[in-house]
Amino acid sequence: MNPVKHVAIIMDGNGRWGVKHKQSRNAGHRAGLNTVDLIINQCIHHKIEFLTLYTFSSENWKRPKNEITFLFKLLESFLRKKINEIIKKDIKIRFIGELSKLPIKLQKLIKLTEKKTINKKLLQVNIALNYGSKIELINTVKKIKQKKITINEKNIDKNLYTKYLPDPDVLIRTGDTHRLSNFLLWQLSYTEIFFEKKLWPDFNDKDFNKILNKFKKVKRNFGSV
Repeated sequence: MNPVKHVAIIMDGNGRWGVKHKQSRNAGHRAGLNTVDLIINQCIHHKIEFLTLYTFSSENWKRPKNEITFLFKLLESFLRKKINEIIKKDIKIRFIGELSKLPIKLQKLIKLTEKKTINKKLLQVNIALNYGSKIELINTVKKIKQKKITINEKNIDKNLYTKYLPDPDVLIRTGDTHRLSNFLLWQLSYTEIFFEKKLWPDFNDKDFNKILNKFKKVKRNFGSV
């Protein structure tokens, strides 16, 4: 039985869910927040220590401007409304990505959220925002060169955005799309990957538990036999 310490999720299908239900793509993004709440609670229930959510990729800037603005405002609203609940549940929030390129107002809220939850221990939720794995790796190599230390696996691990995290045990991607989309490419080298047909707003606790049960039965060799 494999223990699950870290789950990473590509929350795909929000926009398509909105269109499918004859609403806007933004309505799908709003509906997806309910699933975020549900999965956070499931992680607490299963005593999973780390949850990493792919929220906005470095490639998502190609989307319509009004959709990008809505996504950032939705995140701001979520953090403001949920901060007391997050603190009460003993949840730590961390953000990874090129945060300096985000709107100033959002940057300030990110810093405040991280500060308010820094000592929480039950669950750490990592929000990948303006995140791209290739950029992360380039920046990591630059840091290593600046420090004038050897470029090797150990030093790369120590200089990633995720340097304080164990690699994910499980990656879930919803939306019936079978690709990694520039997400945690280094960190996922031995992660068990589960592609889910359901769109993110339709993903539920039963789906999550089914994946965890499958994972627990997987024989993980990490290159050995």
